[in-house]
Amino acid sequence: MTQSNVLNRNQTEEPEILPSSRITSLHEHPLINKEHAEFFRKNGYLIVPDALSPGEVEDLRREAVRICRGELGPIPGAPPTRPGESDDEVLKRVLCIHHPHKISKVMHGYLAQQTMVDVLTRIIGPNVKAMQSMLFIKAAGKPGQAWHQDEFYIPTRDRSLTGGWIALDDATTENGCLWVIPGSHRRGILWPQRWHGDRRFDCAGEAIDFPYTDDDAVPVEVKAGSVVFFNGYLLHRSLPNRAKSGFRRAFVNHYMSAESLLPWQPPKEGEAVARTDYRDIVMVAGKDPYAYKGTEDLAHPSVRPSGEGGCESWGQAKYKDEK
Repeated sequence: MTQSNVLNRNQTEEPEILPSSRITSLHEHPLINKEHAEFFRKNGYLIVPDALSPGEVEDLRREAVRICRGELGPIPGAPPTRPGESDDEVLKRVLCIHHPHKISKVMHGYLAQQTMVDVLTRIIGPNVKAMQSMLFIKAAGKPGQAWHQDEFYIPTRDRSLTGGWIALDDATTENGCLWVIPGSHRRGILWPQRWHGDRRFDCAGEAIDFPYTDDDAVPVEVKAGSVVFFNGYLLHRSLPNRAKSGFRRAFVNHYMSAESLLPWQPPKEGEAVARTDYRDIVMVAGKDPYAYKGTEDLAHPSVRPSGEGGCESWGQAKYKDEK
């Protein structure tokens, strides 16, 4: 990146830069212009380095320890802590916790972190809601996740699903950074999934039969404090953490347009499929056109099985009929 591409803290106008996967930032208020938004639309992802300050990153790291120690309440699937264990010893037994924002006020607050709001309102629209958070710990030796599309799990009616992936450690190819297939979201097709049986990956399924190869993928190596945004149809994966020690921690949230219904669960009795709308949401920007429906408390924190003990009770069971 040349000096003319770097946004300094005294700039008040958007920098003149070529479309890029990365944008420069001010920590508190990263700028995103039409070229950045166009890069996201074309490639399906966007990197914002230095989106969080070192203090904010440390804030989330400390909260991760509190959650894994059970200080905020019990979490199904979480291994019990033992007296005298160090923070690292507690963390390394957990791969991923779903919905930590449901018990953590700190993580709930970061759903609407300013960088998130700035970028999401530019690439989604003025009205944005969140429906999920995930805390990835991924200690050395822990598996990654096979090729998948987030919209396979979280269906939106308008294809607006967007992930906001906050790096809490430097993410590298050695410790299991994200890999993406640029442009793979554009066809708008949800590819089928199967049980992979690959020990490199956790208990989630693997997308198959798509017209791309691993050679089309690019690694998304970022520094701690960066945010990676990616479209819900974008094919992405991560490989195991092969570093000798340490973590590849990330706080990942999922967002969509508040103007779209979210058919994330089966219809309630007497409800038509066309009107099914999951209402355990958090508004992060703008207004909720469906506020008259109210909100519900449906999701609860849980630990994702990493695969060391088998996946029969989770991922593998989902695909047993497809073998």
